[in-house]
Amino acid sequence: MLEVTVVSPHQLLFEGQARQVIFPGEHGVFEVGPFHRSLVSRLLPGRVLIDQRPPLTILRGVVQVHHDTVVAIVEPAGCEDVDNRETHHTEVHGASAGHAR
Repeated sequence: MLEVTVVSPHQLLFEGQARQVIFPGEHGVFEVGPFHRSLVSRLLPGRVLIDQRPPLTILRGVVQVHHDTVVAIVEPAGCEDVDNRETHHTEVHGASAGHAR
């Protein structure tokens, strides 16, 4: 199990255990599970998925994975903001901007 913490500058968005977390990373969407390699990644507009919970929609952020601990600091957004930014990102960088798992 992962120990996951997701915070914004104003509130704790999630703290608890999870089997997997999916992030909108700088080089594409990626999944973190138990025994994942250590990393730090910038997060782009999109949705953070923690197990089967409702998605957390973000504008940007950063995530650190070390051992089975995941800490993400994010700027939350409304769905409209993210949809507009994702469309712009795809138009600027092309449809194959690395959105594979």
